[in-house]
Amino acid sequence: MPVLRSLVPTLSRLLTLAGVVVLIGLLPWLSGRDPALSILRARAGDQNPTPEALDSIRNQLGLDMNPWEKLGHWLSGLLHGDAGVSWISGGPVLPGMLQATGVSLTLMLAALLVALLTTVALCVTAVRRGLRGEPAPTSGALGATLTAMPEFLLAALLLVIFAAGLNWLPPYGWGDARHMVLPALALGLPGGGLLGRLFSDALTAGFSERWVATWHVAGFGRRRIALAVLKRTLPSLLPQVGLVIVGLTGGAIAVEQVFSIPGLGRATLGAASAQDLPALQTGILLLLVIAMVVGGAAGLVRTLLLGRTLRAGAVPVTRPDHRRGRWPWLVPTVVSLLLAIIIVAGMGRDPLTSDYLRLQAPSLALPLGADGTGRDILARVSHGALSTMGMALVVVSITLVLGMLIGLMPRLAAGPIEVTNATPPVIAGLVIAGLMGPSASGAIIAVTLVSWAPLAAHTAALVTEVQGQAHVRITPMLGVGRVRLLSRYVLPAIIGPVFRHAMLRLPGIALALAALGFLGLGPRPPAPEWGLLLAEGIPYLERAPWAVLVPSLALVLMSVLAVSLSSLWRRG
Repeated sequence: MPVLRSLVPTLSRLLTLAGVVVLIGLLPWLSGRDPALSILRARAGDQNPTPEALDSIRNQLGLDMNPWEKLGHWLSGLLHGDAGVSWISGGPVLPGMLQATGVSLTLMLAALLVALLTTVALCVTAVRRGLRGEPAPTSGALGATLTAMPEFLLAALLLVIFAAGLNWLPPYGWGDARHMVLPALALGLPGGGLLGRLFSDALTAGFSERWVATWHVAGFGRRRIALAVLKRTLPSLLPQVGLVIVGLTGGAIAVEQVFSIPGLGRATLGAASAQDLPALQTGILLLLVIAMVVGGAAGLVRTLLLGRTLRAGAVPVTRPDHRRGRWPWLVPTVVSLLLAIIIVAGMGRDPLTSDYLRLQAPSLALPLGADGTGRDILARVSHGALSTMGMALVVVSITLVLGMLIGLMPRLAAGPIEVTNATPPVIAGLVIAGLMGPSASGAIIAVTLVSWAPLAAHTAALVTEVQGQAHVRITPMLGVGRVRLLSRYVLPAIIGPVFRHAMLRLPGIALALAALGFLGLGPRPPAPEWGLLLAEGIPYLERAPWAVLVPSLALVLMSVLAVSLSSLWRRG
C-alpha cells in the first residue's frame, strides 16, 4: 500500500497530461468549425474557400483522417522526435519551439532571482518581530501592491523610463544579458510580492509555535532559530514556489509581447491565434512538461524536509494568533474611503461619450483627465468598479471552493494542479472562445479553470501537515470519523491561510479577466473594466500617464483592501 500511495501523484500527473493533450488535439473538431477553412483563412484571407482549395489543404495536412487518427499520428511522430509541421508556415514545429523554450527558461531564471530577492525583503519585518518574541502579522500593503501591479503595466513603465527615457537598457529583442533586466523585473516583482506575503504569514505563524519559545529559553542563537523556523515553514509553501516558477514561464506572454521576446508563451499564443494545431500542441506540451518537472522537484524537496516529521506524527501545532495592532482597522478604512470617493465622484458622469479632447489633461472640470478617445477617465473608473470587482469576486469565490475541495485530496490533486497552473489564462480563453464564442461568461469560465490551482496546492500542503500532527493522527484510534476529523481539525487549520491567499489573488484575477476582454475573448470595449482601461492607456503612457495611473491605483487599492480585510478576519 505505501508503494501504491507513492505512485498516485505520478499517475495523476500522467493521466492529466494525457487528458489535456487529447483535448488540445481534438479542439478543431470540438469547436464545430472546419479546420481546413481556418487554415485557408490564416494563410490567405482573401482566397475564396472553394471545395477544391479546402480538399487540397485536407490532403496536404492529413485532415481527411478522423480526429483520433490524426492525434495518434502526431503522438507517434512525437515519440521519434517529430512534432509535425506547422499548418501555417509548413516548416517543422519542434526546433522553433525548443528554441523558444530555451529563451523562456533563461528569462524565468532571471525573473526568479528578482522574485526571491523581493521575497526576502518583504519577510525581514516578520523575521525581526519573531526573533524578538513578538510575532505579529504585518499589514501586507507592500506585498499586495506589488502583486496588484500587472506585468504588462510594469513592463511598459520600465520600458518608458529605463529604455526610452534614460536610454540605459535596450527596449526590445533578445540578445545579451542587458535584454533580460527589464523583462525579469516586470515578471519577478509581482511574483516576489505574492511569495513575500505568503512567506511573511507563514514565518509569523512559525514563530508563534511553542517550541520557538522553548528554544529561546534554552539559549539557542537567533540565527539558528531563524533557520529552524524557515525549515519549518518552507514545506507548506514549496508548492506555491513551484507554481510561481511555472507561472514565470507560461504566464509571461504579456511581457514577451511588450519586449518582443521570442519565448514559449508568445509562440504558443501565436499558434493558438492562428489555429496552428501542431505548434499549439507542442507549445502546451512543453509548458506542461516544465510544470511537472518543477512540481515534482518541489514535491521531492518538500518530502526531504518534512518526510520524517510526517511519518513520526511530530509536526508542531501552530497557535492561532489573535493579537491586533494598535489600529487594526486603519488600513482597510482609509482604503475603503479612497475607493468610495473615486466611485461616488464619477457615478453621475458619462463613461461612454467622447465629450473631451483626446488625452485632455486633468482639470477642475475633468479631475482625472480623458483617455485616448476623449472619454472621462473618472467616470469610466467609477462605472467599471462594480463589474471589475464583481466578476473578480465571483471567480475568487468559485476558485476558493474548488481549490479547497480539490486540495483536500493531496495525492490525487498533484497532476491537475501542476498541469492547470501551466496553462496561461489567455490560452484557456482561446480554448473557451473556440468552443462557445467570446463573452463575459466565457472569460469567467476560462480564468476560473486556471486560477484554482495555486489555492489547491496551498490547501494540499496544509492538509498534509495537519494530518501529520500527533493529536490528529491518533483521532481515528479514538473513534473520530472522517467527517468530524475534517470539520473539527483540518478545515479550521487551513481555511484562514487559504482565504487570505485567495484575497491576495483578487487583483490578478481581475487583470486576467480584463486581458481576455482586451483580446476579444471576453467583455469588449467600450466596457469600462479597469483592466481594459489599463490596456487602452498603455500606448499613451509617456504622453498621458494619468490614463494608466488611475486604473492602476484602483487595482492596487482593491488589492490592499482585500488583503487587509482578510488579515482582520484571520486574527479575529
